[in-house]
Amino acid sequence: MAVNRVDAEALLRWYQETARDLPWRRAEVSAWQILMSEIMLQQTPVVRVEPIWREWVARWPVPSAMATSSQAEVLRAWGKLGYPRRALRLHECARVLAEQHDDEVPADVEVLLGLPGVGAYTARAVACFAYGQRVPVVDTNVRRVVARAVHGRAEAGNPSSRDLPETEALLPRQIDRAAMFSAALMELGATVCTARTPDCARCPLPKCAWVAAGRPVSEVVKRTQKYEGTDRQARGRLLDVLRDASGPVERIRLDIAWTRDPGQRDRALDSLLIDGLIEQTADGLFALAGEGGQPEG
Repeated sequence: MAVNRVDAEALLRWYQETARDLPWRRAEVSAWQILMSEIMLQQTPVVRVEPIWREWVARWPVPSAMATSSQAEVLRAWGKLGYPRRALRLHECARVLAEQHDDEVPADVEVLLGLPGVGAYTARAVACFAYGQRVPVVDTNVRRVVARAVHGRAEAGNPSSRDLPETEALLPRQIDRAAMFSAALMELGATVCTARTPDCARCPLPKCAWVAAGRPVSEVVKRTQKYEGTDRQARGRLLDVLRDASGPVERIRLDIAWTRDPGQRDRALDSLLIDGLIEQTADGLFALAGEGGQPEG
């Protein structure tokens, strides 16, 4: 595949000199701990993830440690990171790793893709960042950098089947340099080539198709996603009640947690039940997953 190149030497030199000292990038971190960080970082800022990740590493340093904990314990430890189904999937993944993979995270992308909660991005991120493999790792930041530096577009647009082969074509042939290049592309998009305020004066790339074209403005009109008053917020309020309880609670406890729209509250409650995040007891009480048989107190 013929693509405009990204100056690997310039990018790698910049990364080695300026990369953030994120704890999951350190040499002593295990593949399991990197997997945890990747799951947590999906749609969640680093500043919110880091303290929770440190707590999880101390509490569950290996998959079997998490596997012996309950779903409710993991959900409580997840706190307010958002999208709590990720926590349940990670708990399920820990059980599979403990039972079927000798408590180790596999290095093979195809095997990783078979694990609960591990998608295309996460599988390649673990293979690259934990095992140093030459595989394309494509997130929103990488797609934005490639769109600008290679194609001269302000925005990447929707994900495409071209993303992986196109990014792979940019990787240096040398394996260890390729893994660092992937991390550097991501770092560039996260800290310099950002979505709203790209700091082109700090960009290490000597050539950028977007800059050369005069930094054309994107024609795509983005909708701002609000949180206040959404079903997500309603779900969060209901989960907060159950996380703070020590066992099943009566429905009234949930009703008073979200009074602005009873219909929305019912919809949020149903979705939490369907997602397996909470459960209802035989006598009509509500609890976090796995705690339906435990009375409060």
